[in-house]
Amino acid sequence: MPYLLVVDDDQTLAYLYEEELTDDGYEVTVAHSGKAALRSIEDKRPDLVVLDISMPDMDGIEALGKILGKDETIPVIFNTAYSVYRDDFMTWSADAYVIKSGDLSELRQRIKEVLKRRTGT
Repeated sequence: MPYLLVVDDDQTLAYLYEEELTDDGYEVTVAHSGKAALRSIEDKRPDLVVLDISMPDMDGIEALGKILGKDETIPVIFNTAYSVYRDDFMTWSADAYVIKSGDLSELRQRIKEVLKRRTGT
């Protein structure tokens, strides 16, 4: 069972993702900040990180750099409400970029694609 780390400061949304992705057969852990995500990665390496960009203590772009600095093989999907970040070259290090939506079908599809491409699962 692939292990996902969902990082989003919106607790309600993060728990929705946790519930839906768990129903899809993933093991899911939630972190509500970039710093919490980094601590979680030290405890257990995820097969994939779903990462929000706009967060208070450390934005997702900074967190991405630190995550990849620890382990550049961890696949990361940016999941954000803002399409403007798509043009920021720093986001290009991510494996995918998804605009948040109440419909999780695009996020689910990108997770499947990235896991298949990066980890073979």
